[in-house]
Amino acid sequence: MSGPRDIPHYINGQHVSGASGRHGDVFDPNTGAVQARVGLASADELGRAVEAAKAAQPAWGATNPQRRARVMFRFKELIERDMDDLAWLLATEHGKVVADAKGDIQRGLEVIEFACGIPHLLKGEYTEGAGPGIDVYSMRQPLGVVAGITPFNFPAMIPMWMFGVAIACGNAFILKPSERDPSVPVRLAELMTEAGLPDGVLNVVHGDKEAVDAILHHPDIKAVSFVGSSDIAQYVYVTGAQNGKRVQAMGGAKNHAVILPDADLDQVVRDLIGSAYGSAGERCMALPVAVPVGDKTADELIERLIPEIEKLVPGVSTDPDAVYGPVVTAAHKARVEGYIQMGVDEGAELIIDGRGFTLQGHEDGFFVGPSLFDKVRADMRSYQEEIFGPVLQIVRAKDLEEAARLPSEHPYGNGVAIFTRSGLAAREFASKVNVGMVGVNVPIPVPVAYHTFGGWKRSAFGDTNQHGMEGVRFFTKIKTVTQRWPTGEVSDQAFVIPTMG
Repeated sequence: MSGPRDIPHYINGQHVSGASGRHGDVFDPNTGAVQARVGLASADELGRAVEAAKAAQPAWGATNPQRRARVMFRFKELIERDMDDLAWLLATEHGKVVADAKGDIQRGLEVIEFACGIPHLLKGEYTEGAGPGIDVYSMRQPLGVVAGITPFNFPAMIPMWMFGVAIACGNAFILKPSERDPSVPVRLAELMTEAGLPDGVLNVVHGDKEAVDAILHHPDIKAVSFVGSSDIAQYVYVTGAQNGKRVQAMGGAKNHAVILPDADLDQVVRDLIGSAYGSAGERCMALPVAVPVGDKTADELIERLIPEIEKLVPGVSTDPDAVYGPVVTAAHKARVEGYIQMGVDEGAELIIDGRGFTLQGHEDGFFVGPSLFDKVRADMRSYQEEIFGPVLQIVRAKDLEEAARLPSEHPYGNGVAIFTRSGLAAREFASKVNVGMVGVNVPIPVPVAYHTFGGWKRSAFGDTNQHGMEGVRFFTKIKTVTQRWPTGEVSDQAFVIPTMG
């Protein structure tokens, strides 16, 4: 009987077996069984990918933007052609249900669509006659070799957020995806090659901290984009910056839903169910905290939530009737259940306990049932930290001012939502809340691809956001040219600093 399959690196347009001698297990989260092995790259293996990228980038960067856009258009067509297969592959490694996996892919594809407009996005500025016979213009040029380090929870979307913009701008890209669900990133690279991307422009190197450190210290990698936990995001930001790299590092989240007494509670319940428990809570833009204003609002909200939550039964990720699937690993299941116990120990009221859930025929799968807490306080560690599982915490507030303070003063500042019929309250809240992305009657306020994604405080390190024009700025550098053509007149001001007066 054959053992687990091996998942290769993808370097210079070729599958490359891991040579470090170190491997990681890739589980089927539905059964708990090891389904594959992935090589964990050494610094030398990472270096070979960088050499391939460095060799390929000059010609790719010199390719005109319209031709680069055509590769993106073709890649989009291939993703749409293979959507079902990609979603199935993603679901069987990550554990999110197939419909959610398609959403993961589609949100990444929207950034590819944005990148198809790169000829327009790269246009610089021009001033004619800035001085006597002098014109000034700017151009955006690629950085060279850049890298992305992506998390397990969105193995399609976040890689496409990064490499789509970076490659369209003329860079070569090194992708280090999560070693927990690495197959889809490799498949994306294969499809980029099929779309006409030259070998070496996109490389996928699997690994753990050794590969991350190799990226952060390699002198030929000019920029690093990261999404993951906040502690690692801070480490990536500091280490990369110390090594002279441009870095954007997105961290964790603890997003709040503020619910005013005038909110449409039918909508709120539907939105909370989807955003708190969808994808087993493994989203950085999930809503794991609900903040109803006033005890009457809180009591009615909980009364409506309980029967809806009790209907939620986790299922096999490839089951079309499953509302959500397992979490990604046994260790993550233990972590989530540990936070539930922490909440109990801290004095929160556990209304629905999702621990101990098993699925018949899949008793070794990494399933966690939905949990609901009431009377959570802001000083509780289980509130302060990111649980990243199917757990909804209710924190009661007496008024909007107190409700707004909770997300504003929380260490994380990724996203927040307010549910209300009051335009004035929503406008004031959106203007003043100390959080990077705000939804008004929108539970998961992930911006569309031509805007930008990014949080505040410990949710993001660096000065630029993901995708949109922020992404174009991150993956390019500005060059400004001041030019004058000789008229035959000789100036006697050669030793005077030039001015435009």
